[in-house]
Amino acid sequence: MCGAGDPEADLVGADRESVAKKITMVGSVKWLENRPFDHHDLSELVVHRAKIPGADAAAPLYVVSRSGCDVAGVKRVTPEELVSGRR
Repeated sequence: MCGAGDPEADLVGADRESVAKKITMVGSVKWLENRPFDHHDLSELVVHRAKIPGADAAAPLYVVSRSGCDVAGVKRVTPEELVSGRR
């Protein structure tokens, strides 16, 4: 169970296994069919990225979304790209 101050990110990329020294990306999965990833979602992701040890403002943001992405500053990955390993 997560506490109120715990960061929440669905995707986290790191420079190496076991204990990462640097976070290389942070992402969110939005599986909604009726609403794209929006400014509210982006704001939450930025806040959570700042709380992840090893992450900084330079860590790229990604979203996996079924309904698109309405904001700049985040790389959208389709569900098909995620499953196939492309980005």
